[in-house]
Amino acid sequence: MLLEAEFWVAVAFVIFMAIAWKAGAFSSMTKGLDGRAKRVRNELDEAKRLREEAAAVLADYKRRRAEAEKEAETIVASAREEAQRAAEEGHRKLDEFLARRTKAAETKIAQAEAQAEAQVRAAAAEAAVKVSETILRDRLQGEAAQGLIRSSLGEVRTRLRS
Repeated sequence: MLLEAEFWVAVAFVIFMAIAWKAGAFSSMTKGLDGRAKRVRNELDEAKRLREEAAAVLADYKRRRAEAEKEAETIVASAREEAQRAAEEGHRKLDEFLARRTKAAETKIAQAEAQAEAQVRAAAAEAAVKVSETILRDRLQGEAAQGLIRSSLGEVRTRLRS
C-alpha cells in the first residue's frame, strides 16, 4: 500500500490541506464566498424592490388608463348629447323660420288678393258708370237730364267702390 501512487496522492492532499488551513486559505475562501453571498442577497433584494416598484407603476398605469377611458367615454357621450341638442335646436329654428316665411307669404297673398279684388271692383264700377252714362245720355236729353246723370253716376260710383 505504501508503494501505490494513490496512497501518496492522498497523503500529499492531506498535507496540502493542512498547510492551506494553517495559512488561512479557508477563512479567506469563506470570507470571499460570504461576501459574494452577501452581494447576491443584496442584488436579490434590489431586484425584489424593483419588481415591487414596477408592479406599483403598472397598477398606477392601469388605473390611469381606466380613468382616461372613462373620461373619454364621458366626453364622447357629452359631445353626442350636445350634437343632438344642436340638431334639435336647428330643426326647431328651421321650423320656426319656415312657419314665419309661410305666414308672411300667406299675408302677402291675402294682400295681393284684396288689392286685385279692389282693382277689379274699381274697374267694374268704372265700366258700369261709363256704360250707364252712355245709356242715359242716349235716352235722356237736356239740362235736367245732365244733372240727373251726374248725381246718379256719383252715387253709383260710391256704392260700387265701397
